Amino acid sequence: MSDFIKRPQIEVLSAADVDRRRYWSDDDKLRIVEESLVGHRQAAATARRHGICRSLLTTWRRQYRNGELGACPAVSFAPVTVTKGVSAPQENPVDPCLSPDCQVEIALPNGRRLIVPVGVDTEALARLLLVVDRQ
Repeated sequence: MSDFIKRPQIEVLSAADVDRRRYWSDDDKLRIVEESLVGHRQAAATARRHGICRSLLTTWRRQYRNGELGACPAVSFAPVTVTKGVSAPQENPVDPCLSPDCQVEIALPNGRRLIVPVGVDTEALARLLLVVDRQ
C-alpha cells in the first residue's frame, strides 16, 4: 500500500472536446488578404492581428494572385508614362517609332515590371504576361 502512495498521479488531457482547426469562409479570407495588400502593410502584422500564422496568410495571398481564392483580383487601371513625344499617325496605321530602343514598360500588380519593344506580337505578349504575372 505504501508503494501506491509514492507513485505520481497521472492526469489525462483530451482535446476531443475542442475543434482543432478553425475554418475560414472565402469572404473572410478575401477580406484579410486584401487588407494585407493595402499600402506597405506587413503580412506578419496582418496575420497577428487576425490570429493566424504568417505562412497561412502567404498561402492565401498566393491563391488570391492565381485566382484560386474566391473571386479573381479586381482589374484596375495602371499609370502610363510616355517617354518620347510621338505625334499620332494621320492616315498610316504603321507605328512611326521604328527604332529598336523604343520600348514599353508594363508594371504588373505583383510588383514586377516587364519591358518589351513597341512592335511585340500581341499574342506573344499575352502568353508572356500570363507566365510573369502568375509567379
